[in-house]
Amino acid sequence: MHKNSLAFDALILAGGRSSRLGGVPKQSLIFHGQTLLERAVAAAAGARLTVVVGDAGVLPGESGEGHPLPLSVRPANLLACREEPPFAGPAAAIAAGLDTLARNGGGAPYSLVLACDMPLAAQAVAVLRDALLQSDPGVRPGGVVARSEDGRTQPLAGFYSTAGLKRSCADLASRNALVNGSVRALLASLDVQLVTVPAGSTADVDTWDDAAALGVAAGNQHAWESPAHSRRQRGRQVVKSQDETLEEWCRALLQAYKLEDVQVDINAVLALAGVAAHSVVRPAAPLTTFIAGFAAGLAAAPGREMDAASMDAALAVARSLAADYDAEAAGTPGE
Repeated sequence: MHKNSLAFDALILAGGRSSRLGGVPKQSLIFHGQTLLERAVAAAAGARLTVVVGDAGVLPGESGEGHPLPLSVRPANLLACREEPPFAGPAAAIAAGLDTLARNGGGAPYSLVLACDMPLAAQAVAVLRDALLQSDPGVRPGGVVARSEDGRTQPLAGFYSTAGLKRSCADLASRNALVNGSVRALLASLDVQLVTVPAGSTADVDTWDDAAALGVAAGNQHAWESPAHSRRQRGRQVVKSQDETLEEWCRALLQAYKLEDVQVDINAVLALAGVAAHSVVRPAAPLTTFIAGFAAGLAAAPGREMDAASMDAALAVARSLAADYDAEAAGTPGE
């Protein structure tokens, strides 16, 4: 093998619910004429084997036309699998991907773990690969992880020791903590190096606002829709945006509870849910928002703070607690 090459397999994570996109699969979104899944697979160029973990009705192929190909004609080194149960989180997805690679002849010393929702990830992958190659082969770290210019770590853009990942998966599984487990908890035991990557290369698409900011557009959804999803959509004449749907649902809830005068900052609540899901475990998102809302309601009782102030205070407490939990329980990879 060439001394400047890196032996690795790749795991592309594409199994989320895309709930903040109204259920539209992230992997089907279009950026510069390619789906985000196509771009993620292209970013992993050079991998011995690549496995897409998630709901991939079609996978990128060598059509030369920038369109996904059916599974039956995908490249031989491109595999697909699904974590069990579905939507069990990135830790479970990584474990499922590693198992699929092992059963198909994989076994490269390093594994690239890459989420499918970062359209410019190829820039980060190139820098990470160079950093790993430039390290002393005799004392190479357990991995290299992307860090944005503002200091934020993106654990779903990194090269990890395959053996180390397998040990971490086995450890979480032995404690029944793999399903819905925090990806930071999975990676906490690995000795990794944080590498600053180009600006924007780890920017991801969680909402339609994110998509608009990055120039990402909705693609042709028909190839990605399950039969159940198609049945649900049949007969609908108007497709509402996620923001419109959330605002409508929020109004309906407030009316049902006779709280029409209460102002709810939907974006702040969703942001808190995201912090809890990433810093603790995924099911912590609804639990955290419920308790924060309950606390805000108590604080807004007669003679106490106004609704907006009490809600802001409750959200701030929950955000701080979730961040502290992440730092103390899982730790930041490499620190």
